[in-house]
Amino acid sequence: MEYIKLNNELQCPVIGIGTFTLTPKDAQNSVREALKIGYSLVDTANAYVNERAVGRGITESGIKREEVFLSTKLWPSEYENPNAVDETLERLGVDYVDLLYIHQPAGNWLAGYRQLEKAYKEGKAKSIGISNFEGKYIAELETEWEIVPQFIQVEAHPYFTQKELRKTLDKYGIKLMSWYPLGHGDKSLMEETVFVKLGKKYGKSPAQVILRWHTQMGFVVIPGSKNVDHIKDNLDIMDFKLTDNEMNEIAQLDREKRYYHRTDAQLDQFAAWRPDFEKA
Repeated sequence: MEYIKLNNELQCPVIGIGTFTLTPKDAQNSVREALKIGYSLVDTANAYVNERAVGRGITESGIKREEVFLSTKLWPSEYENPNAVDETLERLGVDYVDLLYIHQPAGNWLAGYRQLEKAYKEGKAKSIGISNFEGKYIAELETEWEIVPQFIQVEAHPYFTQKELRKTLDKYGIKLMSWYPLGHGDKSLMEETVFVKLGKKYGKSPAQVILRWHTQMGFVVIPGSKNVDHIKDNLDIMDFKLTDNEMNEIAQLDREKRYYHRTDAQLDQFAAWRPDFEKA
């Protein structure tokens, strides 16, 4: 496994298992099997309503807690809940998480960030992050934070490399964790000539080449799957390295194309919605 060093000196694996859209049953199985085959980063969230299942998967894997880099996110409905962090830890069945995010710039998100800072000081979160904070939101947070975040989780892939956002991240040493890393199932990305060509050269699939591109960009990537064969394939990217010329060739694909376009109305909906934690 390869690791990146965060701005607080913590080490994080460059690839992990994501659990977005996975049912509790599938999340438990995927996490257990991923850890058994060599993963050590697991990502979940209050909103995925599978935190308890993720915790069970970690326990069933037999991997020691201290060998798992566990990441989760507080949902906006929890930002003003003074017990949100402890309740999240209880669902996961752990005493701390390695990374704790606020999930959306919705509701009283500054109160949410203060919860992260408090959890960090108390040792309940070894690192903290922001998810989906771009543009004006990260600019505003930049004037308010006491502790600089270690991570941001945002959409990123070869069609959208977050060039503008990375100018701010680079100032503070904030690392980027990619979601929609393979273009949200867009076949046109997978079928780009450069990925087909490089896949043949290295004996990899286009998806594996794209995941390797993420890690060489300095991004952490968390593809999710309930298919154990896919989970294995996603991890099998450490035995080759793209050249500088190949990375430059891929860079030409950047067209600032997003797949997800969030609206202000959605942010209002996020603030009003509360996950049904009993289903986790």
